Amino acid sequence: MRAVRVVVSGRVQGVGFRAFVIRRAGELGVAGWVRNRPDGAVEAEAFGREPELLRFVEALRVGPGHARVERAAEEWFESAGAPDGFRVTG
Repeated sequence: MRAVRVVVSGRVQGVGFRAFVIRRAGELGVAGWVRNRPDGAVEAEAFGREPELLRFVEALRVGPGHARVERAAEEWFESAGAPDGFRVTG
């Protein structure tokens, strides 16, 4: 199974970014998690089919209306399995 970890920097905390990520993951049918990082970035990991994951990454590069994404670093990998659903971990 394909998976991607994305670290998004800029004005991404306190603007509904995690809720945006959860909504978009639900729309695309991908599983995983999202969390705020101590350095002010938001980190997400998603599991699913590559076409949906590509759309997920594109959505994170834009973010919700009040966010200002300066950088979205992605790391792709293979995973033996995926978590159920999509959740906030921090």
